[in-house]
Amino acid sequence: MSRGRPELDRERCKGCTLCVSACPEKILVMSRDQFNRQGVPFAVCFDESRCTACMSCAIICPDMAIRIFRLTAAASEPNVAASDG
Repeated sequence: MSRGRPELDRERCKGCTLCVSACPEKILVMSRDQFNRQGVPFAVCFDESRCTACMSCAIICPDMAIRIFRLTAAASEPNVAASDG
């Protein structure tokens, strides 16, 4: 199974929670006591080891605040699967 590492840009996040709902592994939550410069909670991944690099969160994010780095066993560096364009 593919593995990935999500990178969430807290300053681009507007707190819409679409990524939280879209994640099939349910590893994204909204911050509870931290806020970005816009004054809104932002998405946080609480268990990167369970990320399957499906990119559902990155695809649904309207603000392109999420990038997924697809991890490969042979490569020492992660490959970018979705960019913040």
